[in-house]
Amino acid sequence: MQPIQLFVPTFRIDETLDAIRECLEKGWTGLGFKTVQFEQAWKDYTGLPYAHFLNSATSGIHLALAQLKAEHGWQDGDEIITTPLTFVSTNHAILYENLTPAFADVDETLCLSPESVEKHITPRTRAVIFVGMGGNPGQYDAVRDLCRARGLKLILDAAHMTGTRLHGRHIGHDADAAVFSFQAVKNLPTADSGMICWPTPELDAAARKWSWMGINKDTYARTSGGGSYSWYYDVETVGYKYHGNSIMAAIGLVAIKYVDEDNRYRRQIAAWYDELLAEESHIRRIPMAPDCEPSRHLYQVLIDDRDEVVSALNRAQIYPGVHYRDNTLYNMYRASHGTCPNAAYASDHLLSLPIHLRLTREDVERVAQELKAAVRERVY
Repeated sequence: MQPIQLFVPTFRIDETLDAIRECLEKGWTGLGFKTVQFEQAWKDYTGLPYAHFLNSATSGIHLALAQLKAEHGWQDGDEIITTPLTFVSTNHAILYENLTPAFADVDETLCLSPESVEKHITPRTRAVIFVGMGGNPGQYDAVRDLCRARGLKLILDAAHMTGTRLHGRHIGHDADAAVFSFQAVKNLPTADSGMICWPTPELDAAARKWSWMGINKDTYARTSGGGSYSWYYDVETVGYKYHGNSIMAAIGLVAIKYVDEDNRYRRQIAAWYDELLAEESHIRRIPMAPDCEPSRHLYQVLIDDRDEVVSALNRAQIYPGVHYRDNTLYNMYRASHGTCPNAAYASDHLLSLPIHLRLTREDVERVAQELKAAVRERVY
């Protein structure tokens, strides 16, 4: 019996090696060349007007906050409404800028509840970070409209949302900043990288300086631009070394060609799970937003006795995951513990079932069968 893992990335190996070989033959593996090509491919794929390739989505969330803070004169201690149900880097990025996370609760989609967001708005609130859990937009439209009505910036943490379309358009076009992840197990996998997408050319240009130590002309532009003084540059701000490189971009350029095909298969796996778990009242599935084509980065359920069920699945060589632990359980954010009961409940009951391109219908049936058996054993 073969083990079934939560995530197993799939790469088109020969095609990807050819793309990497081109970088090595050209002698250009860093910023520029393939990163420029990948940014264009991303814009073509998503329809988003601007895109800057980074070394991670975490860097992107930090850049979004840093740039908006500088542009709008936010002060240390100003508040950013966020979710406690996310990977911790979302909320660490708030602290990087000496801003204050204000935790709002989630709804049944595991995304931010607009009602809870509204209750947490104060005179010091500056922005909302919306996390699209597992590729699900949840009540994104309502949160966006609330931000517009209250004069707040909206940062979309779209780490799980490559390929998610809402109302027929790729997610991110109406956010003040949208950040995507291409980490190793994401729907568009590299080894680690990300993309920040701004709505204006000014913010996009600023991001390129902020992500390259505040330098106003990157190495690739200086090398390929020509002219007697092409090597001259200025340093305009204190920046970071957050830019992506051509090796990761080469991997991404291959992967992006297959995203829609791969996501269709992920939705097929999710449909199989839906079918096999539909009659199980003690296994609660997470509803998808209406008028949405989700990326289906995750397939999540809520169950009782979660940790005991995980142990039973592990004994059957099935290895699910948990996305995520309520961040207010961590020492860093413990002062907010108990303020978000829905997120706290989800944290104790969530289970992410295996979902990746190498799963077969038989694999999904095996996972569902073992899950139902483990849950029924504890119910009856």
